[in-house]
Amino acid sequence: MILEVAILDVIVGQEDNFESAFAKASSIISSMSGYISHQLQKCMEKENRYLLLVQWESLEAHTVGFRSSEKYQEWKKLLHHFYDPFPVVQHYELLQQYS
Repeated sequence: MILEVAILDVIVGQEDNFESAFAKASSIISSMSGYISHQLQKCMEKENRYLLLVQWESLEAHTVGFRSSEKYQEWKKLLHHFYDPFPVVQHYELLQQYS
């Protein structure tokens, strides 16, 4: 499993519009092959900052499967105009889990 992590800074004043658009976009990403789950968290200290966490079966499921799909174009159209600056997306693999 791979964890995609993106810090999303949304244009100030566009938070509600972004959250509505993200709710629509969620069905796009969740329909993709190799998708496991995702969550969107809102920062408590900075009101226009969000954390997107997506679990994928593999790195390629995200970087090739999703990003080269027609559905990604819909995702972009719904969400990318909200970001300032455009987010850096990074991928992580689990080394150890503690409880």
